[in-house]
Amino acid sequence: MSAVVIGASDLLSALVSRAGLDEEEALTFSDVEPLQALQAVTERQPRVVVLERLFAATSRGAALINRLKSDPALSEMEIRVLSHSGDYSRVIARPAPIPVSAIAGSAAAVSPAAPDITDTQAQPQQPLDWHGTRRSPRYRVRPGIELQLDGNPVSLVDVSIIGAQVLSPGMVRPDQRVRVTVTRDDGAVRFRGTIAWARFELPRRAGDAGPHYRAGVEFLDADPDVLETFCQENKT
Repeated sequence: MSAVVIGASDLLSALVSRAGLDEEEALTFSDVEPLQALQAVTERQPRVVVLERLFAATSRGAALINRLKSDPALSEMEIRVLSHSGDYSRVIARPAPIPVSAIAGSAAAVSPAAPDITDTQAQPQQPLDWHGTRRSPRYRVRPGIELQLDGNPVSLVDVSIIGAQVLSPGMVRPDQRVRVTVTRDDGAVRFRGTIAWARFELPRRAGDAGPHYRAGVEFLDADPDVLETFCQENKT
């Protein structure tokens, strides 16, 4: 087996032919089997992975491509996107490694007059949240802490009085309005929120959580005092 081909089940034969492969040398997976495809690629390390163009444009396809690109063990493998008909064909480029000499040269070329960003007394640094905003301190929380979005439980990664980062097994979309429920010992607190950003992720290692959406939730009308207490109670 020298290739893995992924696409809609009714397009797989056409994709194998368009890629110039023989049926015997291609292992095929439908576009609803990204985890199985990822496992096969990781274990067998084929010379090429072919993704159907429409699947590659989905959040699942993009997550799979990013996962394959980030694996050093697959650095010699070609990732190709094809249409099942027509002439569209594209090889996914990988970021070129930066030579150590170039990094050293860049460091040596810093002007003496440039601000010293390591001088924390001159430039006090505030803690950054997952996306770098500094509107409010963001706290990592203990494992197992959950919120509810529209009644569905999601795992809490970090939280502040104005927002949170969560892992959701169900799909969430940017700009989606949600009802947020925070459960405390003295009862549940409910308020409105909106999904600020979201991306689909596949597990990186065996034992990781299954496919999920990582998302940022912006709180719209939450009580800041209640949330500050929640942050202090659950931060690591």
